[in-house]
Amino acid sequence: MTRRPGRLCVISLGGNAILRRGDRGTVEEQFARASSCAAHVARLFEEGLGVVITHGNGPIVGNIVLRNEAARNTVPPMPLYICDADSEGGIGFMIQQTLYNQLHRLHRVRDVATVITQVVVARDDPAFEHPTKPIGPYYSEAEAEELRRARSWHVAADSGRGYRRVVASPKPLRVVEVDVIRRLAGEGVVVIAAGGGGVPVFEGPDGNLSGAEAVIDKDLTTGVLARELGADRIINLTEIDRVYLDYGTPAQRGIHDVRVPELRGYAAAGHFPPGSMGPKIAGAIDFLEGGGREVLITQPELLEAALEGRAGTRIHP
Repeated sequence: MTRRPGRLCVISLGGNAILRRGDRGTVEEQFARASSCAAHVARLFEEGLGVVITHGNGPIVGNIVLRNEAARNTVPPMPLYICDADSEGGIGFMIQQTLYNQLHRLHRVRDVATVITQVVVARDDPAFEHPTKPIGPYYSEAEAEELRRARSWHVAADSGRGYRRVVASPKPLRVVEVDVIRRLAGEGVVVIAAGGGGVPVFEGPDGNLSGAEAVIDKDLTTGVLARELGADRIINLTEIDRVYLDYGTPAQRGIHDVRVPELRGYAAAGHFPPGSMGPKIAGAIDFLEGGGREVLITQPELLEAALEGRAGTRIHP
């Protein structure tokens, strides 16, 4: 499609936009988190700017799976792809409502709609043999070992913050509903799509779709979706203020402005772990090499400062 500079932006919200470490996970907490994030995002909008919002679901889809486990003797447990769809609908609803309310408060009312999004993955993706995607709450090392033993879960350390269950995370190939998303955004609707990376599906030789037992990384899907939409910019809102080298060590240092070739070098040197910043960097590179103009990574509360060049990390082709 013909690119219109500055006219389409994809905003990616981390799972912490709804649920953070230490939260009890009540619906009131989740709405409060969503509303706070929406307040920052709403001020970004301008007349004529197309906006598509993606979001994470890591903590929440894990809790849905836990409810499955707890009630398995009463209610038949649902497959992981149904849990993906449940979380996409529930989180999408919270963002949809809180963003609408914030736009209304600012007298910038626009239609906001959530699209449950299917994302095609390959049956032979090696991720199905090597689970890496963290979902659910954090556990201590002792708790993690017990879960490995009692439930045969794959559990791994997550960036020094504890242990989490890991599941298959295949590479996203294409977004099934991309044309619907493009039409809605082109008509001025704020579209919430590809939540939690979308619902992973296999595509058969006859074109029929079927669910895949996996969770797709939302940052990789965000890059694919933004590229397919012909977006100019991705704004990635996460729980840290910018991208860091040697993150979590005494030598850590932030990156303010960087281009793709330099970023590739940092990635090759191991600065961006798979369970943390790695997928954000991979998604950004995929998007920028596909024609995107810019990726901005920062915290929701620093969004305005980052847009003015005073915070965050800017990535260019």
